Amino acid sequence: MEELQLVIGDKKSSSWSLRPWILLKESKILFTEISLVLNTPEFYEKIKLYSNAGKVPVLLHGDTRIWDTLSIVEYIAETFPEKKLWPTDKLQRAFARSIVAEMHSGFTDMRKNLSMNLADTLHGKSFPDEAWRDIRRIESIWKECLSTQKGPFLFGKEFGIADAFYAPVVGRFITYGIELNPTAMTYISTISGLYSYKEWVDAARK
Repeated sequence: MEELQLVIGDKKSSSWSLRPWILLKESKILFTEISLVLNTPEFYEKIKLYSNAGKVPVLLHGDTRIWDTLSIVEYIAETFPEKKLWPTDKLQRAFARSIVAEMHSGFTDMRKNLSMNLADTLHGKSFPDEAWRDIRRIESIWKECLSTQKGPFLFGKEFGIADAFYAPVVGRFITYGIELNPTAMTYISTISGLYSYKEWVDAARK
Protein backbone atom coordinates (compact mmCIF):
# COMPACT_ATOMS: atom_id res chain seq x y z
CA MET A 1 0.00 0.00 0.00
CA GLU A 2 1.27 3.47 -0.86
CA GLU A 3 2.22 5.66 2.07
CA LEU A 4 -0.18 8.24 3.42
CA GLN A 5 0.87 11.87 3.59
CA LEU A 6 -0.96 14.44 5.70
CA VAL A 7 -0.61 18.15 4.98
CA ILE A 8 -1.31 20.15 8.13
CA GLY A 9 -1.14 23.69 9.44
CA ASP A 10 0.95 24.86 12.38
CA LYS A 11 0.19 22.99 15.58
CA LYS A 12 -0.50 26.03 17.73
CA SER A 13 -3.71 26.97 15.98
CA SER A 14 -4.79 24.44 13.34
CA SER A 15 -7.65 22.60 15.04
CA TRP A 16 -8.79 21.02 11.78
CA SER A 17 -5.34 19.52 11.23
CA LEU A 18 -5.21 17.98 14.70
CA ARG A 19 -8.24 15.77 14.05
CA PRO A 20 -6.89 13.45 11.32
CA TRP A 21 -3.35 13.70 12.71
CA ILE A 22 -4.29 12.39 16.16
CA LEU A 23 -6.57 9.76 14.62
CA LEU A 24 -3.70 8.38 12.54
CA LYS A 25 -1.31 8.51 15.50
CA GLU A 26 -3.66 6.79 17.95
CA SER A 27 -4.57 4.18 15.34
CA LYS A 28 -0.88 3.47 14.69
CA ILE A 29 -1.30 4.12 10.98
CA LEU A 30 1.97 5.20 9.39
CA PHE A 31 2.03 8.52 7.56
CA THR A 32 4.36 11.33 6.59
CA GLU A 33 3.60 14.77 7.96
CA ILE A 34 3.91 17.86 5.75
CA SER A 35 3.60 20.96 7.92
CA LEU A 36 2.84 24.45 6.61
CA VAL A 37 2.68 27.69 8.60
CA LEU A 38 -0.78 29.21 8.20
CA ASN A 39 -1.49 32.73 6.92
CA THR A 40 1.90 33.32 5.35
CA PRO A 41 2.83 33.96 1.70
CA GLU A 42 4.64 30.62 1.73
CA PHE A 43 1.47 28.82 2.86
CA TYR A 44 -0.67 30.26 0.09
CA GLU A 45 1.96 29.31 -2.44
CA LYS A 46 2.63 25.78 -1.20
CA ILE A 47 -0.94 24.72 -0.46
CA LYS A 48 -1.67 25.01 -4.20
CA LEU A 49 0.58 21.99 -4.69
CA TYR A 50 -1.77 19.85 -2.62
CA SER A 51 -5.30 21.24 -2.90
CA ASN A 52 -7.24 23.70 -5.01
CA ALA A 53 -9.39 24.39 -1.97
CA GLY A 54 -6.44 26.20 -0.43
CA LYS A 55 -6.96 24.83 3.07
CA VAL A 56 -5.52 22.24 5.43
CA PRO A 57 -5.63 19.41 6.22
CA VAL A 58 -5.13 17.44 3.03
CA LEU A 59 -4.61 13.69 2.89
CA LEU A 60 -2.48 12.36 0.04
CA HIS A 61 -2.58 8.68 -0.88
CA GLY A 62 -0.92 7.99 -4.18
CA ASP A 63 -2.79 10.08 -6.73
CA THR A 64 -5.76 10.52 -4.37
CA ARG A 65 -6.21 13.85 -2.58
CA ILE A 66 -8.82 14.40 0.11
CA TRP A 67 -9.12 17.90 1.54
CA ASP A 68 -12.05 17.98 3.96
CA THR A 69 -11.52 16.75 7.53
CA LEU A 70 -14.67 14.65 7.63
CA SER A 71 -13.92 13.15 4.22
CA ILE A 72 -10.38 12.40 5.36
CA VAL A 73 -11.43 10.43 8.45
CA GLU A 74 -14.07 8.54 6.45
CA TYR A 75 -11.39 7.61 3.92
CA ILE A 76 -9.08 6.43 6.70
CA ALA A 77 -11.89 4.36 8.24
CA GLU A 78 -12.67 2.71 4.89
CA THR A 79 -9.01 2.12 4.05
CA PHE A 80 -8.27 0.54 7.43
CA PRO A 81 -11.53 -1.21 8.43
CA GLU A 82 -9.65 -3.42 10.88
CA LYS A 83 -9.03 -0.36 13.05
CA LYS A 84 -12.78 -0.03 13.77
CA LEU A 85 -12.65 3.76 13.97
CA TRP A 86 -16.45 3.99 14.02
CA PRO A 87 -18.50 1.93 16.53
CA THR A 88 -19.40 -1.50 15.18
CA ASP A 89 -22.98 -1.27 16.44
CA LYS A 90 -25.29 0.38 13.89
CA LEU A 91 -27.14 2.62 16.36
CA GLN A 92 -23.97 3.68 18.15
CA ARG A 93 -22.34 4.39 14.79
CA ALA A 94 -25.27 6.62 13.80
CA PHE A 95 -24.97 8.50 17.08
CA ALA A 96 -21.21 8.84 16.64
CA ARG A 97 -21.66 10.21 13.13
CA SER A 98 -24.25 12.67 14.44
CA ILE A 99 -22.00 14.18 17.09
CA VAL A 100 -19.06 14.28 14.66
CA ALA A 101 -21.20 16.11 12.10
CA GLU A 102 -22.38 18.50 14.83
CA MET A 103 -18.75 19.26 15.68
CA HIS A 104 -17.84 19.58 12.01
CA SER A 105 -20.50 22.16 11.19
CA GLY A 106 -21.54 23.70 14.50
CA PHE A 107 -20.38 25.39 17.70
CA THR A 108 -19.51 28.58 15.83
CA ASP A 109 -19.80 30.79 18.91
CA MET A 110 -17.43 28.59 20.87
CA ARG A 111 -14.96 28.58 17.98
CA LYS A 112 -15.16 32.36 17.63
CA ASN A 113 -14.69 33.14 21.32
CA LEU A 114 -12.33 30.34 22.31
CA SER A 115 -9.90 30.41 19.41
CA MET A 116 -7.44 27.54 19.14
CA ASN A 117 -4.18 28.41 20.91
CA LEU A 118 -2.29 25.49 22.38
CA ALA A 119 0.85 27.44 23.21
CA ASP A 120 -0.59 29.79 25.85
CA THR A 121 -2.63 29.76 29.05
CA LEU A 122 -5.51 32.24 28.84
CA HIS A 123 -7.55 31.65 31.99
CA GLY A 124 -9.94 34.25 33.39
CA LYS A 125 -11.53 35.44 30.16
CA SER A 126 -15.28 36.02 30.03
CA PHE A 127 -17.46 34.68 27.24
CA PRO A 128 -20.93 35.58 25.93
CA ASP A 129 -23.96 33.41 26.63
CA GLU A 130 -23.87 32.06 23.05
CA ALA A 131 -20.42 30.59 23.63
CA TRP A 132 -21.49 29.07 26.93
CA ARG A 133 -24.45 27.41 25.21
CA ASP A 134 -22.02 25.70 22.86
CA ILE A 135 -19.77 24.71 25.77
CA ARG A 136 -22.69 23.23 27.73
CA ARG A 137 -23.88 21.32 24.67
CA ILE A 138 -20.44 19.75 24.24
CA GLU A 139 -20.37 18.96 27.96
CA SER A 140 -23.73 17.18 27.65
CA ILE A 141 -22.54 15.18 24.62
CA TRP A 142 -19.49 13.96 26.51
CA LYS A 143 -21.53 13.09 29.58
CA GLU A 144 -24.09 11.13 27.56
CA CYS A 145 -21.43 9.17 25.69
CA LEU A 146 -19.29 8.41 28.71
CA SER A 147 -22.21 7.41 30.93
CA THR A 148 -23.65 5.01 28.36
CA GLN A 149 -20.40 3.67 26.84
CA LYS A 150 -18.43 3.58 30.12
CA GLY A 151 -15.34 5.21 28.58
CA PRO A 152 -12.61 6.09 28.85
CA PHE A 153 -13.30 7.29 25.30
CA LEU A 154 -16.59 8.51 23.87
CA PHE A 155 -17.52 5.11 22.46
CA GLY A 156 -15.79 2.73 24.78
CA LYS A 157 -12.29 1.49 25.37
CA GLU A 158 -10.73 2.53 22.06
CA PHE A 159 -9.95 5.98 20.65
CA GLY A 160 -12.08 6.65 17.57
CA ILE A 161 -13.19 9.28 15.09
CA ALA A 162 -15.50 10.97 17.60
CA ASP A 163 -12.60 11.46 20.01
CA ALA A 164 -10.43 12.83 17.21
CA PHE A 165 -13.07 15.42 16.36
CA TYR A 166 -13.41 16.62 19.95
CA ALA A 167 -9.67 16.57 20.74
CA PRO A 168 -9.20 20.23 19.68
CA VAL A 169 -12.07 21.21 21.99
CA VAL A 170 -10.16 19.62 24.85
CA GLY A 171 -7.27 21.90 23.94
CA ARG A 172 -9.49 24.97 23.89
CA PHE A 173 -11.02 24.15 27.27
CA ILE A 174 -7.55 23.67 28.79
CA THR A 175 -6.25 26.90 27.28
CA TYR A 176 -9.12 28.96 28.69
CA GLY A 177 -9.51 27.08 31.99
CA ILE A 178 -13.10 25.98 31.37
CA GLU A 179 -14.53 24.09 34.35
CA LEU A 180 -17.05 21.35 33.53
CA ASN A 181 -18.76 18.50 35.33
CA PRO A 182 -16.51 15.75 36.78
CA THR A 183 -17.26 13.33 33.92
CA ALA A 184 -16.21 15.88 31.30
CA MET A 185 -13.13 16.88 33.29
CA THR A 186 -12.09 13.22 33.44
CA TYR A 187 -12.46 13.01 29.66
CA ILE A 188 -10.27 16.11 29.25
CA SER A 189 -7.63 14.39 31.38
CA THR A 190 -7.91 11.22 29.28
CA ILE A 191 -7.37 13.00 25.96
CA SER A 192 -4.72 15.43 27.19
CA GLY A 193 -2.85 12.51 28.73
CA LEU A 194 -2.44 10.69 25.42
CA TYR A 195 1.12 10.53 24.15
CA SER A 196 0.01 11.75 20.72
CA TYR A 197 -1.80 14.75 22.20
CA LYS A 198 1.25 15.67 24.27
CA GLU A 199 3.44 15.36 21.18
CA TRP A 200 1.21 17.82 19.30
CA VAL A 201 1.11 20.32 22.19
CA ASP A 202 4.87 20.14 22.72
CA ALA A 203 5.38 20.97 19.04
CA ALA A 204 2.87 23.83 19.32
CA ARG A 205 4.80 25.34 22.22
CA LYS A 206 8.07 25.15 20.31
